[in-house]
Amino acid sequence: MRKPPIHKSFLNAFRGVFLMMKSERNFQIELLAFLINLFLIFYLKLSTIDTILILIVCYGVLVAETFNTAIEKICDMIQPEFDKRIGFIKDIAAGAVILTAVLSGVVGILVYWKYIF
Repeated sequence: MRKPPIHKSFLNAFRGVFLMMKSERNFQIELLAFLINLFLIFYLKLSTIDTILILIVCYGVLVAETFNTAIEKICDMIQPEFDKRIGFIKDIAAGAVILTAVLSGVVGILVYWKYIF
């Protein structure tokens, strides 16, 4: 099978991000948190290093949520009925998101603390 032209690959990737924004509530919430962080970066005039830290953890949460959703969709396709093994896989994927979100929260507190107080 031939690979699609590079511009088609980019279009497919952006379509995936758009589908996440359109259909996944948790991704929408995390995207809102990302936008709030962008505002805070400029409003509080974060240093370059602090900005990089915030952007890395924000993107990390969005990426983790995207992988989690992909895993859940694959599991649902493979086994539409309840299966505790599939539930185990989904829980592990969701666990990756919560671990990333907790790290993001800790980094946010450590970074913003010195700008707010």
